[in-house]
Parts: sequence; C-alpha cells; structure tokens
Amino acid sequence: MPTNLMQAKKTTDSLGNPLDPIVGFARGQIIRSSVEEARRLRQGQRVAAERVRRLGAESIGVFTGNQRDFPLRPEDLNTYCEEWVGPGLFAEELRRIAIEHMGGQASDGAAAVNRTSAGIIAGIAALADGRPVVSVVPPGGRSHASVIRGCGVARVELVEVQGDKDWIAAIEAHAPAVVVVTTVTSSLEFLDDAVSMDVAGVAKARGAVVLFDEAYGARMRPVLRGGALSLRLGGDLAITNCDKAGLSGPRCGVLVGRPALVTRVAAKASEFGMEARAPIAAGALRSLERFAPQDLIDEAQSGQRLGRALQARLGADLVAVSDLGPMIEEDLAFQEVFRRAGRDTKGAGVVPCEVTSAIGMVLLRDHGILTVNTHGQPGARVSVRLKPTHGAIERVGGIDAVVDAMVASLNAVARVVDDPAAMSELILGETP
Repeated sequence: MPTNLMQAKKTTDSLGNPLDPIVGFARGQIIRSSVEEARRLRQGQRVAAERVRRLGAESIGVFTGNQRDFPLRPEDLNTYCEEWVGPGLFAEELRRIAIEHMGGQASDGAAAVNRTSAGIIAGIAALADGRPVVSVVPPGGRSHASVIRGCGVARVELVEVQGDKDWIAAIEAHAPAVVVVTTVTSSLEFLDDAVSMDVAGVAKARGAVVLFDEAYGARMRPVLRGGALSLRLGGDLAITNCDKAGLSGPRCGVLVGRPALVTRVAAKASEFGMEARAPIAAGALRSLERFAPQDLIDEAQSGQRLGRALQARLGADLVAVSDLGPMIEEDLAFQEVFRRAGRDTKGAGVVPCEVTSAIGMVLLRDHGILTVNTHGQPGARVSVRLKPTHGAIERVGGIDAVVDAMVASLNAVARVVDDPAAMSELILGETP
C-alpha cells in the first residue's frame, strides 16, 4: 500500500536518483531489485568462503554489529533442539529470561521468530485490523523496510512520522489499531525515551496496540545511554534481535509482551512460516542467558576508537561516528570515490548503493573486513557502516590496518567505477 507521509520526504537522493520508497535508497542498473541484493549476498558469501579457504577463519573480522554465534551446549542437541518435545522443555525458561531482558511483567508472554523483521511483519498482519498503521521513528530516521512490507502484507496504509513532528495529529487523524515505535534505527538514530513513553500513552489511550521495534534499542538505550528497559516504555509488545548490540546470536527475533497479543502474533508468524524452530529458539535462550552489558560497552568503545581514527584520516565531513562505530553515508561515499577517480558524478553509470557494495566487496576480499554492504539481507541500509563485533578489529590487524583498508578500498573502487562490467563482476560475481 502507498505510504502517507506526515512530513516532507525525499523522493530522490542528493544526486537526483529516484529513491525506492520501500528501502529508501536509489536502485541502479546493477542492483535493480531485491533479487540483485540476494545475488550480492551470495557473492559476498563466496568471497568470504574463498578467503577462509586460503587464510583461515581468523582472517575475517565481522563489522556488521551482528556476532551470529550459535551458543548451544552439547547437551542441548538431543533435548532442546529436538523438534517435538524440545520447545516444551525450555519454553518457560525462555519466557522468564526474555521478560527480564525486556523489562516485562511476570505474566507476560514471549515467542521466538526467525527474524525480527518476521515478527514485525507478523505483528502488523495480525493486529492492524484493516486500519492504517502509524510508525513513529527517531528524528532523521525512517521505518525499517519490514514495517513497510508488513503494511503491504496487511493491505493497510502506513503513516510515518518522526518523533519531533506532530505524531499526536497522526494518531488522532488515522485511528490506528497498531502504532509501531522505532527507538533506534539501523543507522543508529535515537528516539528520546520520554517521546517513546508519550507516544505509548497517547496511542493506548486511543485504543491502539503499541509495538516497539527494539532490534537495537533493547540494549543500546539502557546500557549505553541509561534508558529504560523496552516494555517499561509503556508498550504492549516489544521485539529485539538476538544477534546484535551485545547479543551473540543466532539470528532471530524475540517478542515479549501481553500474552494474548503475543499469541496472536506468534500464530500469524506460524501461518507465514516465520516462527523460530526449536534449535533457533534454544539458541535464543542461550544467547539471552549469557548476555553481559560489558560486552556491548566493549564493542561500543572499540567502534568509537575506530571512528575517531577514520575521521582523523578521511575527515569528519565524510565520516560520522555512531554509538557503535564509523559510518559513511552512501551519497558521500559515492562522491568520494568519484573524487578519487578524478571526475565529477554527472553521467555516472552507477548509483550510490552500487558503489558502497563494491567498497564492501573489496574490504572483504582484500582485507577480511565483513560488512553489511556484502552480507546484508535485501532492504538493509547501504551506507558504509563499521560496527566491530568482539575481536573483529584485532583479527584484521588493528585500527590502523582497518583505516588503511578503507582508504585502499575507496581507491580500488575508484579505478573501476567507470567500467560497468567490472563493477557488476565485483558486486555480483558476473558481468551483465
């Protein structure tokens, strides 16, 4: 369904390329759709596998912010991971620790889904009731693609509004059955806790279910910024990732909140084949059990040090530093590559997401730096983001080596940016 935007939204990037309204970046002749994003992921997997075969697993450092371990115990394999009986053995244990992690009530329910995106889509599909969904996001941020896709699945309108705009008017005008609140975006824009609490209070007073997208926020806000635990913000439901911001993996989502609502969303997720099967749900339990706030603090401090070093080399105008590490916006990365190529951007045969994908492939192939630019799922943000997981910087030679790798990768892409066949082969593993 089309989105109804409560504030002026860009329809083109800074270079005049039309933005895909679902994912928020411009598509080009190489990355034309989610299909090419999936092909890029497969190419990234091939490049990573080849490097591991040549140099060993320790030659790759993960800079996606997602650790993606599988912290099962040997004794779990024939008990908790058994599909018929296993879930019943650990369901109560998972419920209790998930409630503790998310700041819920003793009577709350919990469910694991195969991705946080899956839980958001299932939540909207289960609860929207044919009415518009209001999505409140941090200033400067946007809804995750799963919110937009969930509205498409539910065949309802999406009304997106940033937290510093008139979100009360949006709720009053559209009488939503569901209000989605994103506290921290994947680009790490933050919504103030006080605003989140106000949104929850107003929405619930008008009869809406409030779902907090806490993929990052469940830990980043309390641990790094002294914020409230997720459900203490006043929502009915909150969902987080088990493989980012201090959790070790596996990749899945954990939904916590009012029991009847959790049951409805979990049932819809099962209808769509989005539920987490026993081994994944058991892994989520073990991940939550071993969470230590200091792990997130250490990751954030490493990312901050890397960010300062990269800014010192490339300049603060190019490199921003988030709570978890440095970031180069895709339009800026595009312009920097063309500057290094010695030409302006007029008539370019590529778009920013293709340039950042190419940078990611060179970082991985030549330097062992694995980023979302090669391993993100379709719809993932396309800025160059370095969020080092535990030990990632040391694996690839230290902070100076990472900075040198970024400079070398920008130069490598600059050498081929005018060659569409070479760019396609670098990004997708084949020429057009």
